Amino acid sequence: MDGNGRWARARGLPVAAGHKAGVEAIRGLLDASLDAGIEVVTLYAFSSENWRRSRTEVRALLALFMRYLRNEVSDLNGKGVRIRFIGARERFSQRLRTMMADAEQDTVNNRKMTLVIAADYGGRWDVAAAARTLAKQVAAGELLADDIDEARVAKALTLADLPPVDLMVRTGGDCRISNFLIWQIAYAELYFTDCFWPDFTVEELNKALAAFGGRERRFGGRPAGAENNN
Repeated sequence: MDGNGRWARARGLPVAAGHKAGVEAIRGLLDASLDAGIEVVTLYAFSSENWRRSRTEVRALLALFMRYLRNEVSDLNGKGVRIRFIGARERFSQRLRTMMADAEQDTVNNRKMTLVIAADYGGRWDVAAAARTLAKQVAAGELLADDIDEARVAKALTLADLPPVDLMVRTGGDCRISNFLIWQIAYAELYFTDCFWPDFTVEELNKALAAFGGRERRFGGRPAGAENNN
């Protein structure tokens, strides 16, 4: 969800106003995703690298995060949305960690959609954590090093119980993944748009979904009957 700061600066507003507008954009997009039958949505809310931003901006981001949880969890629960968080969490305040845990517990039985919020998350952190888990199993004699394969690694990642990502959308004009779900998006379709996140409306989401629907997904193979084509 990129471009909040640039959206604000283009309007002569403080960066915090851009982040606030970005949070407000989420509600309609989640409703549209529910209507479209999308089963899992993952939002990159706060990366492990975002701590490098100014203290003022970090405080504003975390305050908005807490406000979002206070204002939206009950509504999402009523819509059958399960909320999950991925990321380190340790650097967050105890109050915020409690709010996160409560949101997960309150919505744990919902099945209409899973909303994953990546907070203090990085794809490299995810893979490194999985490697530590497997190393501990080997050290304890529970697993042989030669038995570690892609499937074992995948099962040790934070989203092991969810399917691989089908579509990754990045707003704001930058064409990179910025350490987001680097294992899970190995064969995802990537969609980049110049649209800043606060302007990413349901119409823009539909454009992304239409682009996804028009792509041929081969996963390294070839379509049936295309063996002789280059």
